[in-house]
Amino acid sequence: MRDGAVNTMSEVILKGVYKRYGKTVAVTDFNLHIEDKEFMVFVGPSGCGKSTTLRMIAGLEEISDGTLQIGEKICNDLPPKDRDIAMVFQNYALYPHMNVYENMAFGLRLRKTPKDLIDKKVREAAGILQIEHLLGRKPKELSGGQRQRVALGRAIVREPKVFLMDEPLSNLDAKLRVEMRSQIGKLHRRLGTTIIYVTHDQVEAMTMGTRIVVMKDGFIQQCDTPLNLYDFPKNKFVAGFIGSPSMNFLTVSVQNGMLNAQGLKVSPEGTLAQSLRPYEGKQVWMGIRPEHVGLKGFTNIPVGENIMEGEVEVVEPLGAQTDILVSVGGQILTAKVDGHVMVNAGDMVQLVVDRSKLHAFDLQSENALGRS
Repeated sequence: MRDGAVNTMSEVILKGVYKRYGKTVAVTDFNLHIEDKEFMVFVGPSGCGKSTTLRMIAGLEEISDGTLQIGEKICNDLPPKDRDIAMVFQNYALYPHMNVYENMAFGLRLRKTPKDLIDKKVREAAGILQIEHLLGRKPKELSGGQRQRVALGRAIVREPKVFLMDEPLSNLDAKLRVEMRSQIGKLHRRLGTTIIYVTHDQVEAMTMGTRIVVMKDGFIQQCDTPLNLYDFPKNKFVAGFIGSPSMNFLTVSVQNGMLNAQGLKVSPEGTLAQSLRPYEGKQVWMGIRPEHVGLKGFTNIPVGENIMEGEVEVVEPLGAQTDILVSVGGQILTAKVDGHVMVNAGDMVQLVVDRSKLHAFDLQSENALGRS
């Protein structure tokens, strides 16, 4: 959409960034290189520092230590208006007395952009977002999804190097969130602009991000592609945060290379088996995702030395699949099974695990030990 503008790099580089509030450290030693045109997602629980980091990039919070570079500029001391960024907030932040057209045009008018260019940019953005028919309406006449499109449109018309989005879909209902996820993904592909997106919703992160930064307590836990986070989590926190339902964790003993607990006996293979050799006679966390656990007699997972026996405690029918919570030796494990399998609370069942999908974590450090 840039008229006659030179295509400049819109990479964002954070080096050794800290944010302190007195003695409280909200963000610690944050190092990240966000590539030009990348869709980077910051995800983590409330209070992990993701929104604070975004606000430092925007210039709404001062950086206590470290450097921030946007494109070729060091931006630590640049005011927000000079950083060539546009921010989309959770609460839309629309002016109630202005109609949609005026809201989208407001920032351009402040920059004394010619009227004909403002009109062109607003109508082009409205066309991209399919809100041309709403340009004459006030925000109070719009649905939540329509307001969010207007907020996006207001950012688009500015044609920034970088879009910053702080939980922009959190006020929408579930169905609309799915639609808007798709809309923002299409927008990214069409505009080819760098997007940094904050969410606490791991499904949102997995479906939208080129790469994802998982944060906890102000630290980066792992930065990787969605698939690598799912398949190769670096620690127990990342493994449990990514995936829905979350990964099962069971305390087990390593005995003769086997993972043992009451009602459970699993034989690891490949690199995981090698990684567990120093843990012979010790306890570790065993991790297995619910989708990699099957019901004996109703699964394609090979049955071998990978059996768990337990009592069904909860059955959650979800249509095509059913989630069952099974007590295995006093530890609760979730399995995803075919929705047509008849199983009831109180039933004794045998579960089989996919040995190629096993994870193990050190009991103290909670770091991953390797993968099957």
